[in-house]
Amino acid sequence: MTIRGNIVDVLKREIFFGVISIEHGNIQQIQRVKGESDDYILPGFVDAHVHIESSMLVPSEFARLAVVHGTVTTVSDPHEIANVLGVEGVHYMIANGKETPFKFNFGAPSCVPATHFETAGAKINEQDIESLLQNPDIKYLAEMMNYPGVLFNAPEVHAKIAIAKHLGKPVDGHAPGLQGEKARRYIEAGISTDHECFKIEEALDKLSYGMKIIIREGSAAKNFEELIPLLSQHADQIMFCSDDKHPDDLILGHINQLASRAVKKGYDLFDVLQAACINPVKHYGLNVGLLQPGDPADFIVTEELQDFKVKATYINGQLVAENGKTLIPRVEAAVVNNFHTDPKIPDDFRIIGISDQIRVIKAIDGAIVTESFIAKANIVNESPVADLQNDILKIAVVNRYKNELPAVAFIHGFGLKQGAIASCVGHDSHNIIAVGVDDSSICKAVNAVIAHRGGISAIRDTETKVLPLPIAGIMSNEDGYRVAQEYAEIDTFVKKELGTQLSAPFMTLSFMALLVIPELKLSDKGLFDGKHFEFTNLFI
Repeated sequence: MTIRGNIVDVLKREIFFGVISIEHGNIQQIQRVKGESDDYILPGFVDAHVHIESSMLVPSEFARLAVVHGTVTTVSDPHEIANVLGVEGVHYMIANGKETPFKFNFGAPSCVPATHFETAGAKINEQDIESLLQNPDIKYLAEMMNYPGVLFNAPEVHAKIAIAKHLGKPVDGHAPGLQGEKARRYIEAGISTDHECFKIEEALDKLSYGMKIIIREGSAAKNFEELIPLLSQHADQIMFCSDDKHPDDLILGHINQLASRAVKKGYDLFDVLQAACINPVKHYGLNVGLLQPGDPADFIVTEELQDFKVKATYINGQLVAENGKTLIPRVEAAVVNNFHTDPKIPDDFRIIGISDQIRVIKAIDGAIVTESFIAKANIVNESPVADLQNDILKIAVVNRYKNELPAVAFIHGFGLKQGAIASCVGHDSHNIIAVGVDDSSICKAVNAVIAHRGGISAIRDTETKVLPLPIAGIMSNEDGYRVAQEYAEIDTFVKKELGTQLSAPFMTLSFMALLVIPELKLSDKGLFDGKHFEFTNLFI
C-alpha cells in the first residue's frame, strides 16, 4: 500500500511531498518525489494522560470516537475502575482495549485507595504493583497522588516508586500547587510528569527541576490558556492531555482541538506537533509510529495544518476512520461491578444543627480545585437546609460498597434552582455523590443511581432522567455515540430546567469528593480539609 501527500516530518521539522510505502503494518519507505497535494500526512495525536472511564465508555468504545479526531494512542490510567474492582479492573480495561486496533497504554494505579479518608472498593498494594509493572501491557506507574506520602517518606509509597524505577518504567505525578523545596523533593523521588499545574509559575518551577508538564484541557479542568505559553521555550518538555473527558465532548474533538488552538495562537507548528504527537511516545517508550521508515504505520491525513480536520486515521497501516466516520466495529463489553448499598430515605440526608455557622465548599467552573467560606446556616426545624437565594445547596456522598448513612455538607457554585443531580462517577472511590435543593430531591436522585447499580441522574418534581452505567458503576456497555447523546440530553436538562450555569455540571460534581485536590471536599466519611489533609467540622 502507498499513500501520497505532503509529509510533515516533525522530527526533522520539514514538510515535503512524498510517497509512503506500507507493508505488514509498518512504514517500509518514505520517498521524496515531485508532485502536489492538498493533503497533509502527519503522526497521529496522543493523549498523554487520560482516565478512559471518565468518558463513561469502555476502551473499545472510546477508541471508536477518538480515532475520528486523529488520536491513535493514549497513556491511560485505569485508576477509576481500580478503585472499584482492584487489579481485576485493570485487566478488564487491557482486555477490552485489545478488542480494537487502537493503541492503549495502561499504567499501574499507584494510589488505590487514593486516601484512607474514604471508602473504596479495592486496594492495590506494592506486591500488586510489582506484578502489574512486570506485565508488558503496563507501561508506567500511574499518577502518584499521595504527594504527602512522597514528602514524608511513607514506606509503601516509596516502595512502589522503587519498583517502577527498578523495572525502568516512568512514574507519573500529581501534585497540584506544589512548588519550591517540596516540589524539588517530590520530583527527585523519581516522578517525571505532572498534569495538575493550574498556574504558570507552578509549572515553570517544576520544569526547572526537570519535570515534564502535561497541559490539561478536559471537560471540567481547563488549564490550556494558562499554560500554553510554556510551549515557546519548553517544547521538548510539554505534552497535551484531556485527563477526564465526557462523551459529548469527545464527539466534538480531542487532542486535535488543542493542536489547533495552539497553532491559531501563533505557536510554531513543529513545537505544537512535538507536544501533541512526539513527546509522549518518547517519554513513555510507546510502540507508536512517528512517521519514520521502520515505524508502525500510525498516522493521520488532514486537509490543512490549522484546524487539523482529519480525513483519515491509520493505525498499523489499517484505516480506522475516514471523513468523520469511525471504521472500528463495536464489540460487546462484559458487565463487571461492585455495588452493594440499599435505597435511602429522605431523613438519611437531614443534618442536626449545632451552630448557625457552617463551612461551605465553593465549586469553581473549569477547575477541580475548590475554595471554601463560612456562611450563616439557613435553619428550618432545627436543621440547616439549602439556601437557594445565596446558592448554598446540600451535597451528599453515599457509600456504594456497603450500607452506611450518607455524609452531608453544603456547597456553593452549582446554582440549581430546583431538584437534584447525582452520579456514581465520584473520584476517586466512586461512591455516589449528589447535590440538590432539598432532602427529598437528593434522595430520589441517589436512589435512581442505586436502582441501576451505577449511573448519573437528574430529578425535577416527578421527572427523573438517568444514564445507566452498569460497568463498575462508571461506564456504559452501549454504543458510544448513543451514550454521548443521552449524556448531552441530561446535561441540557440540568442546565435549562434545573438552572445550573456550570459548563460541565456532572464532571464538576465528580471532583467534589476528590480529597487529594484542595481545598474543601466531601468523602463518604465526612468533610475533608485538603490543605491540612484531615477531616474538619461542618459547623464552626
